[in-house]
Amino acid sequence: MPNYILAIDQGTTSSRAIVFNEKYEICGVAQQEIEQIFPQSGWVEHNPDEILSSCIETSREAIKKAGLASADIKAIGITNQRETTIVWDKSTGKAIHNAIVWQDRRTADFCNSLKDAGHENLFSDKTGLLLDPYFSGTKINWLLDNVDGARAKVENGELLFGTVDTWLLWNLTKGKTHATDATNASRTLLFNIKTQQWDSELLKLLNVPSTILPKVLDCAADFGESGASWFGSPIPIYGIAGDQQAATLGQACFEAGMMKSTYGTGCFAMLNTGETFVPSSNRLLTTIAYRLNGNVTYALEGSIFMAGASVQWLRDGLGIIERADQCDEMAKDSDPEQAVYLVPAFTGMGAPYWDAEARGLLCGLTRSSTPKEIVRATLEAVCYQTADLLQAMREDWLNVEGNTVLRVDGGMASSDWTMQFLADILDAPVDRPTVLETTALGAAWLAGQYAGAWDDAEGFAKSWRLDKQFTSQMNIQKREEKMTGWRDAVNRTLTSK
Repeated sequence: MPNYILAIDQGTTSSRAIVFNEKYEICGVAQQEIEQIFPQSGWVEHNPDEILSSCIETSREAIKKAGLASADIKAIGITNQRETTIVWDKSTGKAIHNAIVWQDRRTADFCNSLKDAGHENLFSDKTGLLLDPYFSGTKINWLLDNVDGARAKVENGELLFGTVDTWLLWNLTKGKTHATDATNASRTLLFNIKTQQWDSELLKLLNVPSTILPKVLDCAADFGESGASWFGSPIPIYGIAGDQQAATLGQACFEAGMMKSTYGTGCFAMLNTGETFVPSSNRLLTTIAYRLNGNVTYALEGSIFMAGASVQWLRDGLGIIERADQCDEMAKDSDPEQAVYLVPAFTGMGAPYWDAEARGLLCGLTRSSTPKEIVRATLEAVCYQTADLLQAMREDWLNVEGNTVLRVDGGMASSDWTMQFLADILDAPVDRPTVLETTALGAAWLAGQYAGAWDDAEGFAKSWRLDKQFTSQMNIQKREEKMTGWRDAVNRTLTSK
């Protein structure tokens, strides 16, 4: 019998479900967009019920498209948008508020007050993270302090917290499993990634009670099984990882020094540092790449908040494109002599700047500028930000050599124009695999190998296949000229200079 695995990939703008076979081939896929809710400037929310229903519906559809029944699925792997925060009533199963999305900036003042009190080094030493609204801990604090009756309920042990993986798991198992994995736990500001425990000192500073927290398991573990009513029969859930860590696994970056960059809603570059916790001197994040069999592998990560979301803004905000796949041709047809720059700080700037108050900037416009130049600047911005991350990683960890190969995935990786410019501006090879659904594949691999149905890490790494390698065609002078223009644009944007 073929060993089919269902991967649930719950992202920021959509939920997808993909059925893979033991050859890592896609047999069925379904996707639904989810509503983006913007209550105020800088605030971003999702409907938790829509997150759940979209995952259930796409999973059923993917299984059907694969021509299978639920009994044919060996296991489920879950991967998710990280840091997005949900608190719910454990007796009713109802969320007390919309999910607060990772992009949300409403806790910026609270983060600043913690910094002013001198706490950032403590958080960094224990969690590898910075004090930024990006992470879950301050979001939990906001929900408990701003939703009527939440503090009283949590003190009575009536509320549960979870990132999206935990919310899905709790619902899929009909409330039997309140758990997460080490990668998602590592993004909360509450989990000590050295001791692998929820940290009481950090919980106290953020005023978050330990009773609300899920149990932390390895990325590949027995998370329980889905209720029979969801898909027709129970299916074991054997894998969970945050989306960027899942993509790192899907790209088979198992060796220290390997690096991947995922271009989805945001852009996230992750460098495997092995068993070494590498503190960053360049405001990158030190995080858990994965935890298997109790063994932790660490990574350096750079987070860019707007990548594909910037293209979505071109479509939905400016209305200058109808489809994302129009961008390549428009960028090709743009005037190369115009130095138009977009700094997409729509929800602040991520690594290595970490300026929550920065906002977007479009500069260098002339009378002859057209939508084509704006589209090109949008694609280029993703590449410039990646160059900033790679430079910071090289400075943080000497094992990163100048000719580091970057493995890429995500929706924007299908753009040949963008990937060529990325190789040009990095002056480094960019490798695009044959399977771009590496986030879902990583989650599926976790579940498949735990079930004993798929290869171990060594065997899986051998299956990685190159679709196309992009190498730099840009001269040094042009590259330096473009990067100088980018840095000038960023400096005009930042509020914390």
